[in-house]
Amino acid sequence: MPPQKMEIFRSLEGWAEDNILPYLKSVEKNWQPQDFLPESSSDGFHEQVAELRERAKELPDDYFVCLVGDMITEEALPTYQTMLNTLDGVRDETGASLTSWAVWTRAWTAEENRHGDLLNKYLYLSGRVDMRQVEKTIQYLIGSGMDPRTENSPYLGFIYTSFQERATFISHGNTARLAKERGDLKLAQICGTIAADEKRHETAYAKIVEKLFEVDPDGTVLAFADMMKKKVAMPAHLMYDGRDDDLFEHFSAVAQRLGVYTAKEYADILEFLVGRWKVENLTSILSGEGRKARDFVCSLAPRIRRLEERSQTRIKQGPAVPFSWIYDRKVQL
Repeated sequence: MPPQKMEIFRSLEGWAEDNILPYLKSVEKNWQPQDFLPESSSDGFHEQVAELRERAKELPDDYFVCLVGDMITEEALPTYQTMLNTLDGVRDETGASLTSWAVWTRAWTAEENRHGDLLNKYLYLSGRVDMRQVEKTIQYLIGSGMDPRTENSPYLGFIYTSFQERATFISHGNTARLAKERGDLKLAQICGTIAADEKRHETAYAKIVEKLFEVDPDGTVLAFADMMKKKVAMPAHLMYDGRDDDLFEHFSAVAQRLGVYTAKEYADILEFLVGRWKVENLTSILSGEGRKARDFVCSLAPRIRRLEERSQTRIKQGPAVPFSWIYDRKVQL
């Protein structure tokens, strides 16, 4: 990244301390996975686990495919921290740097770490999934890393995380809704609590990009257009279980059918961010190239919706495919 761009992020360290770090919660006041799980030291532990398993029996296999996919996405957290620490100007140079950017990345990672822990333990206790296959998928995914679309650029990185945090907020919110509809209020509470974390993190990342639009509108809108031209790949799109080469596509198809995360929501997120960052209001302050980028991102969401509507009219019901996560039982795509 050019030196003048690096200087922007150095100059914003004080701003980030005052405006971004407050979105973190103290460890002592935060929830922990154990708050939602059977207490292993309790005399009633086995009864609590039996109750959890009874509730889980009411949930269909396709729901568990979505829940496992969401959990695996959360468990690949080391990859996401690595990605953030490639970003010029905001990376944690020492592993214990006291800059606001580094403090945020470590604390954000620590907060996110609870999500995978909680869902992993719940799925283990439920007895509904093949944990060894799930664990293999996690190891494969962390080893595979991520598609390097952020290119070491904090502009691209923070636009990506703004998008992704909103996507996970929506996905966990929808798994909460479906669990509630099936009568598992405890699981609904678990997924809803994780969704609330994602929403808070989304707000922080979107605020960073909002500030970048204020101090460097041209550079930021160009980065926004660049990211959307590449398309925002889901962080777990390289998932693999050792058997299914198209595992992410199959998981995504089930999530689309159940309404956990859909192509329509991709367009909704883009439209939300365009409005949140007031991109349409960027006028005379932009270069000619910047105006083209603005026009591109402002017109993209309706185009995505139209393409999705056309594709849906042509899509036939997909085949049923086996998922190793649920002991090779078949689920309709």
